[in-house]
Amino acid sequence: MKFTYTAIKKDGSKIKGSAEATSKEELAHTLAKQGARPLSIQQPKKSLNITIFEGKVKLRDLAGFTRQLSTMVSAGVPLTRAFVTLHDQTTNDMFKRTIGEIAKDVEGGISLGDAFQKHPKVFSDVYVNMVRAGEAGGILDEILKRLAVQLEGDASMRKKIKSAMTYPSVILVITIAAFFGIMIFVMPQLGEILKDLGGEDAELPVYTQALLGISDFMRSNVFLVLGGAFAVITLVIRYIKTPKGKYQFHALLLKTPVMKSIVTKIAIARFARTFSSLMAAGVGVLDALEVTGGAIGNRVIEKELKNAAVDVKNGKLLSEPLSNSPHFPAIVSQMTAIGEETGQIDVILVKVADFYEEEVEATIDGLSSIIEPIMIVILGAMVGIIAISVMGPIASLSQNIK
Repeated sequence: MKFTYTAIKKDGSKIKGSAEATSKEELAHTLAKQGARPLSIQQPKKSLNITIFEGKVKLRDLAGFTRQLSTMVSAGVPLTRAFVTLHDQTTNDMFKRTIGEIAKDVEGGISLGDAFQKHPKVFSDVYVNMVRAGEAGGILDEILKRLAVQLEGDASMRKKIKSAMTYPSVILVITIAAFFGIMIFVMPQLGEILKDLGGEDAELPVYTQALLGISDFMRSNVFLVLGGAFAVITLVIRYIKTPKGKYQFHALLLKTPVMKSIVTKIAIARFARTFSSLMAAGVGVLDALEVTGGAIGNRVIEKELKNAAVDVKNGKLLSEPLSNSPHFPAIVSQMTAIGEETGQIDVILVKVADFYEEEVEATIDGLSSIIEPIMIVILGAMVGIIAISVMGPIASLSQNIK
């Protein structure tokens, strides 16, 4: 990231400038080494320009980049030349600019891991730490190949989840739109018909009166209703993005009957795959646990891994705290124990990851087949209730007329 700063030199003169750093603290430390005391360090606001609409780097693109970089490193191609080639063939504008900046940093003598760390929106902590481990151990090509496999697996899993949720999401949107359309445009017309048939003093069923009352309120306060719904959704999303809100939301997911199974299996698969890759790269257990916790995607399980890291630091084996976790099945702790005994924990956990990724795929396939009829039943029930509320009084009034 780029920061602007104002600092005072030892002779009392004030200096201003800008510099690249991963954080404000790093830049302050750099300035102190240069004999300058920082007065203010700020990250300049981004101007509204076309770069805002460039989008994100997709996992598929990142996986392809990683695999190609691994192939070129394995073939002995210099990094600077490899990045030039990758830069020229990349179609994503944001990724192209990122690769160009990395190429300049590497050419300037910065390590590959540090160059990747400057772009946290593209390269995660897991990615950066594994690259650093590969550089230190002289096995960068092998580590990049592992990362490519892991990214391709994540991309495939996300694609399956999105595919499974597309149809239910469409049905949900149609249901909500149909409800608002019927209540705002159809019910008022039907209410007028009922009044014309039975007169102003006609007694309507309670549920019909309730629907007409809701319809009148929504028509009179349509902007209030839509604005209130938008405000509530916005506030909920913002709260979920806070540390406390995110933790509570993740805890709720782990208590929801259907979602609990999917979220837990995805978290375990990510834990096993990421932790095994870091261990194979030579990263220490404590560092691997810290990085893996942030890559799981669930704050509750991340907290459990942090507690497990404390136990490991105090001399316990990792399999012990995992066996006491309410979210890690017994097979995970048992397989981890076997890996610790044989010294092949990375190999064992890869098998655990393969097993749970297959479980996730099977669960998602089953979930999609269950959700579709449920959403159709909900839509049909909503329309049915409205139909009964209208047709019942009409039939009753028709009998009275006869």
